[in-house]
Amino acid sequence: MDKRRIGIVGGGPAGLMAAEVLAARGHAVSVLEAMPTIGRKFLLAGKSGLNITHSEPYDRFAARFGAAGAHLRPALDAFTPGDLRAWAEGLGTKTFVGSSGRVFPVAMKASPLLRAWRARLEGQGVAIRVRHRWTGFAPEGLRFETPDGVAVMAFDAVLLALGGASWPRLGSDAAWIDGLAEQGVGIVPFRPANCGFDVDWSPVFAERFAGAPVKGVTAQSAAGTIPGEFVVSKTGIEGSLVYAHAAALRDALEASGAASLTLDLAPGRSLARLAADLARQGGKASFSSRLRKGAGLDGVKAALLRECVRDVHILPPDALAAAIKALAISLVRPRPIAEAISVAGGIRFDAIDADYGLKALPGVFVAGEMLDWEAPTGGYLLTACLATGRAAAEGIDRWLSNRAD
Repeated sequence: MDKRRIGIVGGGPAGLMAAEVLAARGHAVSVLEAMPTIGRKFLLAGKSGLNITHSEPYDRFAARFGAAGAHLRPALDAFTPGDLRAWAEGLGTKTFVGSSGRVFPVAMKASPLLRAWRARLEGQGVAIRVRHRWTGFAPEGLRFETPDGVAVMAFDAVLLALGGASWPRLGSDAAWIDGLAEQGVGIVPFRPANCGFDVDWSPVFAERFAGAPVKGVTAQSAAGTIPGEFVVSKTGIEGSLVYAHAAALRDALEASGAASLTLDLAPGRSLARLAADLARQGGKASFSSRLRKGAGLDGVKAALLRECVRDVHILPPDALAAAIKALAISLVRPRPIAEAISVAGGIRFDAIDADYGLKALPGVFVAGEMLDWEAPTGGYLLTACLATGRAAAEGIDRWLSNRAD
């Protein structure tokens, strides 16, 4: 039997994983990537240490995907964090578990893994064609802009793995939305996820403290109470602790137009102890001295108190302690989606079947961040992209087998 030709549009983790699975099943696979190289977002994410997955108990891991968890669970069950680590090791990338439970390659880089992965794919016969930008459907197949002009390519099945809308300069620009919507595919508008937020800082605070890290705090929102750190920016706040609360804060802003991230600037002390420590400071001492000696606060933490609490310097010890233990930073809006690490929204799960095939377009499958799901940082995003790419590949193989029968 002639090999079935499969076109995978998008050379990110979801598309490459699908290519690997399908090539192993004996299909003729072409990966068509708009950018000059594959895996650009993958490489950039790995510059500061590639977080490939998380080591927490699997049931807790699978619960990190919110409302989409039930839809994603079969794909995650078939490619768990443990399976991902074994897969990476098969490509010569040993991994380790960091103190946070996150899993990283020993080399702490994405490039060695991507090079080995590409070599495996090419060894399987996968054709990788870069600078091939998909521009829509044609009667004869898929239309691409290529270095040699417009080309139309026909395939027996197609996987779209085009990413979401974050980091558009790396290729995920959501240009596919209108074309699929015109074909009757249900799509939830994209929203930023794992993002920073704007705050109406005073000019003096923004100028002095932009870039300052805020460490050793806990933050509270509808997402819960989480320890960590974040960074003050000229426009607001960003960083890992903010990202952990981003979905809850974004949803609150959308629902009511208001949201606050509540900080405990001294999580190691109880409210009663903090009030007592502050009360012991002499009345003639400066506010800065009372904060430093009584609460251990100075620098950006002290400045945040002054910025967010009116007349904080005249508060009595018990009220000052309460402000330190529950400092509300009022948020204005999420940062633009192009700056977000990832997105919420995308193709609705009721628009696809159990094999990740588009109901409106038989023979066309989707995977990765094109789908309507979100997850926190910590390896969850990459794991789900790889798992859905694998699940879609299995679906394509079944679909082709059923057609042959």
